[in-house]
Amino acid sequence: MISLNRCFRLAENQTNVHTEIMAGITTFLTMAYIIFVQPAILTTDFAGHPTGMDFNAVLLATCLTSAISTAIMALLARYPIALAPGMGENFFFVSVVMSLTALGIADAWKTALAIVFLAGIAFIILSLFRVREAVIDGISPSMGNAIAVGIGLFIAFIGLRNGGLIIAKPGTLVGLNTKIISADFAIFGFGLLITAVLHARRIRGSILVGILAAALLAIGLGKVPYTGLVGLPAIQNSAVWQMDFRGALTLTCLPFIVVFLFMDLFDTVGTLVGVSQQAGLMKDNKLPRASEALFSDAVGSVVGASLGTSTVTSFIESAAGVEQGGRTGLTGLTVAALFLLAIFFSPLVAMIGKYPPITAPALVIVGALMLQNTRKIDWLDFSESIPSFLIIVGIPLTYSIADGLALGFISYPFIKFFSGKGREVKWLMYVLAVILIFYFIFFRTKLG
Repeated sequence: MISLNRCFRLAENQTNVHTEIMAGITTFLTMAYIIFVQPAILTTDFAGHPTGMDFNAVLLATCLTSAISTAIMALLARYPIALAPGMGENFFFVSVVMSLTALGIADAWKTALAIVFLAGIAFIILSLFRVREAVIDGISPSMGNAIAVGIGLFIAFIGLRNGGLIIAKPGTLVGLNTKIISADFAIFGFGLLITAVLHARRIRGSILVGILAAALLAIGLGKVPYTGLVGLPAIQNSAVWQMDFRGALTLTCLPFIVVFLFMDLFDTVGTLVGVSQQAGLMKDNKLPRASEALFSDAVGSVVGASLGTSTVTSFIESAAGVEQGGRTGLTGLTVAALFLLAIFFSPLVAMIGKYPPITAPALVIVGALMLQNTRKIDWLDFSESIPSFLIIVGIPLTYSIADGLALGFISYPFIKFFSGKGREVKWLMYVLAVILIFYFIFFRTKLG
């Protein structure tokens, strides 16, 4: 106990070992849904086709990466913040895989992993040379929040589709499924109701409980065969160090690297500031050891790509542990230990994750939560709100995160410039707009 007190400065932060461990358990329960959802997302594209990634390989990578990156954050930055593959980034990863596959690139997921790795390296460099502020300031707060909203709508839309509520219709492209009397819809509806009610009542782990409740109903209705609870992942196609750097180091992939970098930056900074404010860790409106925290996050993405999963980021669900009294890295170490323990329950994860109606409610709820960022968009300044709006509607309507972001990032500097507000735009946004114009001309047009 003495060593833990000294290592994590528990007394200084007015906490103790018991409180920190309980906070870690709380944080884990609120974010454990990623163990079920991540393999399901990365192994199947938006059209329902396999991406080529092995389910159990992604499962193992998710647990190991989350444990390692959270432990680094706990020991290096000493914050009660947990990390895991981010929601939003994982969908963008699949979007990249689909785009590269459409260009005829074999094993596109390997190229996508290399892109994530390179974005992580860029994040590390920005953290070490302390130029991350310039990158963060390059995109306005409205645009940054619009990205979260647009991805939230996209995630919710996919969740409704996976749950069988929304289907394709020739006349209107999409529409309501009128054949809702089915086992699939019953499972989805039950899981969504449980999750929504528990979340509304502020019950810890509401998303995880909703997934497990839907899984029990699916087993009861005979939709999912019971395959056991305990066991190690049976990996047929390893994802460890399967990155195709030759394919990633091209002009075609440069916009993807930049977007991955920006998404991780905004997710991380937003989570760090939000959770730290809640925990009372901010001093003079600044976050102590911010460089260490950002560095930990960046290393997590590099480790994740090496092991075979998408971009790692700080999870806002860490706020649940803070509410339980977590104030130090000991909370994070507890979360890391629980992610390692989850590896031994891979049969349960595989059984649940391979049946979309079970995990679909989680996507809808997470999407709904991400829409809270609309409040932070400056709707009264049209030079900010119109590009933000293009991102928000562009992502779900083009069914592509990359294309939706491009619409906003290209329009933003032009609208600002011709409305007499060009000086408000950082030089980085002009550079990004040019890159994305080339992306549309020389890359996107090839996809048809």
